Amino acid sequence: MLAAGPALCLGIDPHAGMLADWGLPDDADGLREFGLLAAEAARDGGAPIVKPQVAFYERHGAAGLAALEDTIAAARAAGLWVIADAKRGDIGSTMTGYADAWLRPGAPLESDALTVSPYLGLDSLAPAIDAARTHGKVLFVLVATSNPEGPDVQLARVGSSRTLAADILDRVRQRNETAGPDASPLGVVIGGSGNGEQIA
Repeated sequence: MLAAGPALCLGIDPHAGMLADWGLPDDADGLREFGLLAAEAARDGGAPIVKPQVAFYERHGAAGLAALEDTIAAARAAGLWVIADAKRGDIGSTMTGYADAWLRPGAPLESDALTVSPYLGLDSLAPAIDAARTHGKVLFVLVATSNPEGPDVQLARVGSSRTLAADILDRVRQRNETAGPDASPLGVVIGGSGNGEQIA
C-alpha cells in the first residue's frame, strides 16, 4: 500500500456526537453500524485506507471491541488497508502483548498498521517493531502530534539544541535505513496543526 504513493485515508471516529448526528445509538450496535457504513463508503469512494479510533470502541467494553473486530474484518475483506489508531506504548512483555493483539496474522483485531507512542523510549517499541517486520505490518510512530499540549514534551530540547521530536524522527529514519528497503517501514505521525514545523 505504502509503495503506491499517497492515498486517501478515512478516519472512523464514532464518538457520541458523531453517532447522534447519524441517528445511531451510542452503544455497540451503533458503533458496528457506523463502522460498517464507513468501510463501505471508503470502498465505494476510493479511499483505500481506513483508520478506526480505538478509544471510541474501548469505551463500550467487550461489546465495543466486538464491534471494532467486525469493522476491521469488513474493511479488510473489502480490500482496504486498516490502521488501528490505538497509540500504544509500553515496555517488554506488555508491548509484546499489544503487538500480538494488533499485528499477529489471524488475531481478532489484526490490522495492517498500528499507531504507537515512543515516549517511553523508542527502544521500548522493539517487540512491536519486530512483530511488524515479521508479519509485513507497519507502525506509525507519534513524533509531533496536533494537540496543543503536545509541544510541551515533543519540542523539549535534547542536549543543547535539537528537540525530542527531531531526535525521535532521526532514530526512526536510522532504523529504516538499517533495516533496508525490503523490511516493513516505520512511518511517523506529524500533525497538521503547525507543531510539526517546529520540530527541528
